[in-house]
Amino acid sequence: MRTITKIIILAAALVAADRAVSADDADNSKRNVVDRNEASVTPGDQGNSEADIAITKQIRRGVVDRDDLSVNAQNVKIVTNGGVVTLRGPVADAREKAVIVMIANQATGVKRVDDQLEAEGAR
Repeated sequence: MRTITKIIILAAALVAADRAVSADDADNSKRNVVDRNEASVTPGDQGNSEADIAITKQIRRGVVDRDDLSVNAQNVKIVTNGGVVTLRGPVADAREKAVIVMIANQATGVKRVDDQLEAEGAR
């Protein structure tokens, strides 16, 4: 009888924990709803040309190499298609946003940068 009671208590605790986790969505889960809009540029829109891949790599390397950027900033979406770079995602502040846009604009082969970054302080 004690084993069954322990199993029931454990199951109830797991269900309660699952509900608690679901209630506290990840920091950017509401923003990810934007990805469901067909007009939004997502990583699936990344161009497959050598030039587009090289541009994205160059920008990603430039962003990740910056120790002064937050983890969110280092993980922004960088999508290049036809030389047009789209930047999306949350960053800590306007300074981080400016740094990432600067890095993207300086990359070789970039025709235009579409800045869709969201600075936390601007929300």
